[in-house]
Amino acid sequence: MHPKKERTFVILKPDTIQRSLIGEIIKRFERVGYKLCATKLVLPTEDQCWKHYNKDDAWFIKKGTAIIDVKKSKGLPIEKEAIEYGKDIIRGAVNYMICGPVLCMVWEGNQAVAVIKKLVGGTEPLTSDVGTIRGDYSLDSYFLSETDVRGSVRNLVHCTDEVSEYEREVGIWFKPEEIIDYRLIQEEILYDVNLDGILE
Repeated sequence: MHPKKERTFVILKPDTIQRSLIGEIIKRFERVGYKLCATKLVLPTEDQCWKHYNKDDAWFIKKGTAIIDVKKSKGLPIEKEAIEYGKDIIRGAVNYMICGPVLCMVWEGNQAVAVIKKLVGGTEPLTSDVGTIRGDYSLDSYFLSETDVRGSVRNLVHCTDEVSEYEREVGIWFKPEEIIDYRLIQEEILYDVNLDGILE
């Protein structure tokens, strides 16, 4: 696949929708030069979200063990097995995702996965760089999430982490015929090799 045809999958999460930030975030992707190939507003199901997060028992145990270690260091009671603490992380993320509509999108362009991930920013909004979507539009943090015992950081956007993950993720949310191939005029200035298609 040519780098200019790379695609990435993005979800604008319920907090983005509820805070009327859809246009602001889409504008960020469009200004860079990415082409929107698919979009739809959906109410996610629990099944879709569990498939989307795609974690196995090893992941649950690893994360749960880390939680138990923190609890031990603070003298807090251990109330369940490591695997259940690990599953609580995804349970919190699923509950967050299914609380309201989300906007699913496919974006296309040169190294779309890496660049859109950079535009979105780090997972925790509090420590995301200024200038990123999460850094500019959210004030949530792991500490606040843990203090409120809500299990998930409200960080506005999901985007594909690795090129290899795109096909799996997009298949959960879109049918192939919902993703549109079309020519965008701005592609002439972004990708035309000789720039000979501009002047008449």
